[in-house]
Amino acid sequence: MSEYRSLRERYSLLDLCRTPDLATEVTLQPVRRIDVDAAILFSDLLLPLEPLGIRFDFIHGEGPAIENPLRSDADLAAIRRFEPREELSYVLDTIRQLKQALSGRVPLIGFAGAPFTLASYAIEGGHSTSFAHTKALMYGHPTAWHRFCDTLADVIGDYLTAQVEAGVDAVQVFDSWVGALNSADYREFILPHSKKIFDRLACVRSPADGERVPTIHFGVGTASILGDLREAGGDVIGADWRTPLDDAWERIGSDRGIQGNLDPTVLLGPLERVFAATDEVIARAGGRPGHIFNLGHGILPSTPVEHVQAVARYVHQKTRS
Repeated sequence: MSEYRSLRERYSLLDLCRTPDLATEVTLQPVRRIDVDAAILFSDLLLPLEPLGIRFDFIHGEGPAIENPLRSDADLAAIRRFEPREELSYVLDTIRQLKQALSGRVPLIGFAGAPFTLASYAIEGGHSTSFAHTKALMYGHPTAWHRFCDTLADVIGDYLTAQVEAGVDAVQVFDSWVGALNSADYREFILPHSKKIFDRLACVRSPADGERVPTIHFGVGTASILGDLREAGGDVIGADWRTPLDDAWERIGSDRGIQGNLDPTVLLGPLERVFAATDEVIARAGGRPGHIFNLGHGILPSTPVEHVQAVARYVHQKTRS
């Protein structure tokens, strides 16, 4: 959106994330412009890396870059645990500001990165297509790998608990890169650590009403491991556009909710095609409770805001009784 780009001309992405007033403003921008049903905390899933001892920055046009990628058993062992309420206090301050600003208009969703995605960024040093360094450590040094991911699970569990304490109404665990794993590798190397996070969250209660806060488990390219994601945890499991929603829901199980699954690139096309694709997702949901209509992955920078606004209105018109 133009108002976000205006801020980015003056502030870096990390400045926006680390300044509660700015992060609050960016979070509220789509709530003001788009008929959304929830606000999503503006932050970045890599923020826990720096207090772990893994320094990074965002390179214009390239994305995140890790200063010294972890490439050995010794590198994995060198990371340090930290207290999110202290080291990431600015995120919690943003949540508190947002709850006041939203005044119950819509719920607020918090989030954090999952162990595989965080580990992959730290090891690869940035974006990857093969995840060669990550898998080499995973296969070659399994004891160190599990120790590292166990630490990540503890930190993320603490971080999301702190977000709930600060006031978020739901939390989402992002495992954006986990689709690089097959089912056997996921179950051996990742499932126990992701499950540890969700098991921890199952014991956390909202300070507002004493109820357990709902959890969403999101991944991309996960058609072959949707059942495994369900086993790891989450009241709602994300499904991207590569699998028809009804097929994905069958693999996940009807006792869980599902989030998805419009292809983000469809929003680049004409509205008649956008609405047709939206109709198909809604039809495959079949009116069953538990479907959160959403994109199958992040929105693309070149997407017309007007198309996003139109889809939100269209979904509400089609689904509200």
